[in-house]
Amino acid sequence: MKASPGLTPRDRSLITVATLIRQNQSAQLAFHLNRAMDNGLTREQASEVVIHLAFYVDWPKAISAVPVLNDVFASRSRG
Repeated sequence: MKASPGLTPRDRSLITVATLIRQNQSAQLAFHLNRAMDNGLTREQASEVVIHLAFYVDWPKAISAVPVLNDVFASRSRG
């Protein structure tokens, strides 16, 4: 599938991460969060996504993403 020029890879990844959190798909989240960060999403932005979604999709779904974010951040810090 060829990407359209309307969204950057970072924006596409951000949408994917938000959608996975909304659908409570934490098994897929780590892969796509790593990809989003490879595409330029910062730790702070990833954390803000969770906070923002907590108000719009459901607190439990958003909070369930926190351990995944922590694991991804830790693995990226190790190298």
